[in-house]
Amino acid sequence: MLDELLAAGAATAAAAVVYVAAAARVVRQYERGVVFRLGRLRRDIRGPGFTMIIPGVDRLRKVNMQIVTMPVPAQDGITRDNVTVRVDAVIYFKVMDAADAVVRVEDYRFAVSQMAQTSLRSIIGKSDLDDLLSNREKLNQGLELMLDSPAVGWGVSIDRVEIKDVSLPETMKRSMARQAEADRERRARVINADAELQASKKLAEAAGVMSDQPAALQLRLLQTVVAVAAEKNSTLVLPFPVELLRFLERAAQQQGPPPGQEGEQTPDGPKAPE
Repeated sequence: MLDELLAAGAATAAAAVVYVAAAARVVRQYERGVVFRLGRLRRDIRGPGFTMIIPGVDRLRKVNMQIVTMPVPAQDGITRDNVTVRVDAVIYFKVMDAADAVVRVEDYRFAVSQMAQTSLRSIIGKSDLDDLLSNREKLNQGLELMLDSPAVGWGVSIDRVEIKDVSLPETMKRSMARQAEADRERRARVINADAELQASKKLAEAAGVMSDQPAALQLRLLQTVVAVAAEKNSTLVLPFPVELLRFLERAAQQQGPPPGQEGEQTPDGPKAPE
């Protein structure tokens, strides 16, 4: 009799161990457990830790609640200003409602990926090339709004969307490079012309000061001679004042022609001496 009781107890214990092994589940900290009992959803979402289900009756499905980083494949499109571009992006999202993520959509990751690709092509068609290159923050916000609207019904929250790269055709790259080069050349010429204007004004002021103070011109000439002599070259540049040449010319005109060269005046001009 005792042996039969021991055998029954051992069998019961073995059955209990098998039942516990079949019913025991462990949900990790970043997961939530969704239980289906005979195919029907139970609203008691299992939190992290140890939990039990009814073997053969319940089915536990674990849902990852971490932020998922998903690259969006590059999409080809034509912008609003008729430029062919290739744009890729990255999307960050997480599950907010584990039950909706399992019940409302077959595969929420695939659904978010397809919606992101469709929305990205739509954004490309509605934007200009300049917006894609320089105003990405606004496009990221618009893309996030387009994705967040259907994702809320799937129990998914879009955390962030970023456009990573915009690829342009080689011809467009060369055209933009020529445009940028021409713009830099234009700015360089404007700056150079402005510098010449400022220099001319300063030179005019300096000329006015030197005309009032002739000694200033002589000092400037001496400075030029010192600068040239400091180069240790074999050529000596000696500046000659233009005012001295003009003074000698006026003095020669006042003296008149030399003696013996003056002739008699005739209606046709001075008569040459015999």
